[in-house]
Amino acid sequence: MSGGMSRRSFVKALAVSAVASSGVKSGLSQDRVASSGAPTEWSYTSGKQYSDPFNQVDVDAMITQPSGQEERVPAFWAGGSTWRVRYAPPAPGLYRIRSVCSDTRNRDLHDRASILNVEPYAGENSHYKHGVLKVAEDKRHFQHADGTPFFWLGDTWWMALCKRLPWPDGFETLAADRVQKGFTIVQIVAGLYPDMEPFDDRGANEAGFAWEPDFSRINPAYFDMADVRMQHLADHGLAACVVGFWGYFIPRMGIAKVKQHWRYLIARWGSYPVVWCLAGEGTMPYYLSKTKEQDAETQKHGLTELARFVRATDPHHHPITIHPSSSARLCVDDPSVLDFDMLQTGHSDRQSVPNTIETLNRSLAAAPRMPVLIGEVCYEGIMEASRQEVQRFMFWSALLGGAGGHTYGANGIWQVNTRQQPYGLSPHGHSWGGPAWDIASQLPGSGQLGLAKNLLTRYSWWKLEPHPEMVEPRWSNADYWQPYAGQIPGEAFIVFSPSGMKPITIKNLEASSYRAFFFNPSDGTEVQIGNVSPDSNSAWKAPEFPIFRDWVVVLERKA
Repeated sequence: MSGGMSRRSFVKALAVSAVASSGVKSGLSQDRVASSGAPTEWSYTSGKQYSDPFNQVDVDAMITQPSGQEERVPAFWAGGSTWRVRYAPPAPGLYRIRSVCSDTRNRDLHDRASILNVEPYAGENSHYKHGVLKVAEDKRHFQHADGTPFFWLGDTWWMALCKRLPWPDGFETLAADRVQKGFTIVQIVAGLYPDMEPFDDRGANEAGFAWEPDFSRINPAYFDMADVRMQHLADHGLAACVVGFWGYFIPRMGIAKVKQHWRYLIARWGSYPVVWCLAGEGTMPYYLSKTKEQDAETQKHGLTELARFVRATDPHHHPITIHPSSSARLCVDDPSVLDFDMLQTGHSDRQSVPNTIETLNRSLAAAPRMPVLIGEVCYEGIMEASRQEVQRFMFWSALLGGAGGHTYGANGIWQVNTRQQPYGLSPHGHSWGGPAWDIASQLPGSGQLGLAKNLLTRYSWWKLEPHPEMVEPRWSNADYWQPYAGQIPGEAFIVFSPSGMKPITIKNLEASSYRAFFFNPSDGTEVQIGNVSPDSNSAWKAPEFPIFRDWVVVLERKA
């Protein structure tokens, strides 16, 4: 590096510069000023030296809000003798802060008092403006703290915090593409990755690995570089579904270490627009494990304990789930420790449709009631299949079936293939293949799901209810490749017809007049049908589809 700067110092300088430029207050005086909803930050530095500060010392901030409510916010070890607190104050007013250290004799870290003066947020970032993400009262979708509905259209970037997706050019390019297409959240793993051994060079970022070898302590420099990426997502309106690690790290690290990992993630990123995914492939043992049944049980019990720990540690109470092999509900001893169910339903192109529909319906009918969404299904292009028509089908059948959102994935992005170096072999000895990430980002399915979201958001999409009985023909267990129907009460009826070969009839309509049109889910164009009304049997038969292909039929209720 120029000027004699070490690589570690250079990486840290990049991170601090990016955080400061994005509006996070860094290194402020004792009395601080912040904006409601947006992250603010301050530090505590110890004059006392510790041989192993990460493992020997915990620091928290006890924060009293203007309402009088008190919350405990964990601080993160920033390296050396410094701990930092990152906090998103929920409302304007005066906040009183007192530090609490596990070493109560350290007066640099313990019982330090300060004041935070919070002004109203004046920007347009939806997450800072409307507050943290929550499960809505209907237990079927998501919303911000102030009640503004949040449309979950997710993308899968498992390994995007590694250096194979370069910062800033690569990461910013992919983020801009997804924002333009209408995505709202990305799934991203916090350094402990799938499909590789720990400390495989493919998992490093510019500052190395998330942990030191043998998991002795966290590497703050790794997270400095991860921070600039996370901040970029937040500043551009993208929430993050933070996946702590792949589930098989639980028997490898032990429950005490994975709790340390999660405490650190909460402290680093809990003030950003996030939801928590405790682990990927929650109860799946390591690919080459010789004790798979034992590992699966260890992971299940560990995830249940971890869910309770995260809920108790996170002052913002971000929604909690698990990325599963089937259903998050099955990854824990008690499903009530979760806030929403995430599903994984297969990568076998059209052959994955029956399991996808059945798994979704089982979860929607299960107790306790919670939002359900697909977190992984049929990555576009995987195994040279699952192309855009399958992506459209999975989205529309899920949303019209009652899902609280949908997550897309493209083969080539999740593992961050590059032109120069494809990802290569997984531990099981095979390769998932796929194009480079920048080529995969332009696969047509991603844009087409954005068009689908744009159509739904014309209406009160969060009120969408599944009504398969309202369309004829309709899907059934005998034929899943038939129409799916839903209703937004008082606004619209929406039908997805996967084949478009037979005209459909929409039944049980209210006596009213409607504007009808066909929506082409590939390019977003509309074919106007005109003003229509139900017949004496409260039904309306649509005209022939313009061509044989999948279509969306919309009956928009006229005022």
